[in-house]
Amino acid sequence: MRAIVRRTLGLAWVVPALVLVGVFVYLPLVQNLQFSTLEWDIYSGSREYIGFDNYRRLLDDPVFWSSFGNNLLYAVISIAVQVFGALVLAALIESIRSERWRRSLRAIYFVPSAISLTVAGLLFYFIYEPSLGPLNHLLRAVGLGELAQAWLGQESTAMTAIIAMSQWQGFGYSTLLFAVAIQRIPAEIYGAAAIDGVGPIGRFVHVTFPLVREMTGLMAIVTISGAFQVFNEVMVMTGGGPNNSTQVLGTWLYRSGFVRNDFGYAAAIATVLFVITLGIALVQLWFTRRRRVEW
Repeated sequence: MRAIVRRTLGLAWVVPALVLVGVFVYLPLVQNLQFSTLEWDIYSGSREYIGFDNYRRLLDDPVFWSSFGNNLLYAVISIAVQVFGALVLAALIESIRSERWRRSLRAIYFVPSAISLTVAGLLFYFIYEPSLGPLNHLLRAVGLGELAQAWLGQESTAMTAIIAMSQWQGFGYSTLLFAVAIQRIPAEIYGAAAIDGVGPIGRFVHVTFPLVREMTGLMAIVTISGAFQVFNEVMVMTGGGPNNSTQVLGTWLYRSGFVRNDFGYAAAIATVLFVITLGIALVQLWFTRRRRVEW
């Protein structure tokens, strides 16, 4: 009897949370799937069922594929910088003997991560400004004036400039997480490797990297997921321009719905984005569960 009462009380505490999740998460997902089958003008209120035509339009939309490519580029560069680059930097910081220097460097690299993406975007918008921005002034000062250009005003450089800002903003956070993972490695292992004559690079390859594989895998999955949810930095710095060259799935979704008044098509983009991020989340859950079983 007591067990039944306890279960009932437990359900009583859980039900309100389930209702909230159902209303604000699962119900909107189902509604979004419904909206993606409509041609919907939100201002006039007219709705027409068109089946999977919006998804067929996605296949023929060059901006959609360009946006998807930008997200992929974002993911690849983020993996290189925020995972492997951050791991190398964390290993270098943790190899310093002075505890004071280690703490100082961790704090210095973490500071950009404490800045919001919107503020960081506005900061780099000023840095990239063609005539007054510090970047072009610095290039001219060191004799590289021929490289000075409108970084956000050209299709060839705009997306790279946005990605560079994002890496600067998120690099320190990844470095700090890897530093924590490295601190958990017993010092005796490094001591034994040093006795065996293994140099710094060898210790990194044969000791540090294998023992932080779990953190590396999780960071890679989280980084890829974040790359497909990019929105703020693009909206603040270019709004998707010039000529849609910096559109990502999030901004193209926003523009399709709230600028072009094509909410059915925007819902279809949202569905594709949901499927991608859900797939990444499932991979993360599988990876985490497998690592727990191994440990």
